[in-house]
Amino acid sequence: QVQVVESGGGLVQPGGSLRLSCAASGDIFAIGVMSWYRETPGKQRELVASIRNSGTTNYAGFAKGRFTISRDNAKKTVYLQMNSLKPDDTAVYYCNLEVIAVFKRTYWGQGTQVTVSS
Repeated sequence: QVQVVESGGGLVQPGGSLRLSCAASGDIFAIGVMSWYRETPGKQRELVASIRNSGTTNYAGFAKGRFTISRDNAKKTVYLQMNSLKPDDTAVYYCNLEVIAVFKRTYWGQGTQVTVSS
């Protein structure tokens, strides 16, 4: 059984920073692409950033230059460092992991609320 747990959300003032974490545990052989998405009411869930096993990263336009995705394969954990946060970044952030166990499938984290407000 695979579990995916997120942490690190919260309330921050505009211009501030937050670091999100997403850790997988269980009978896992390997993890492929690790991604962060976000969702706000009335909008479709959108990709924020992704990182491949090779370390290759991909960012949405709004995230470039402000957000950094990284991974620790030994800890089966992906991080999202968010700097220069804006009120428009307020959303529930979800991690998505491509897990290779008995089968290959993707798992979502439970979501963590990020609120940017003064």
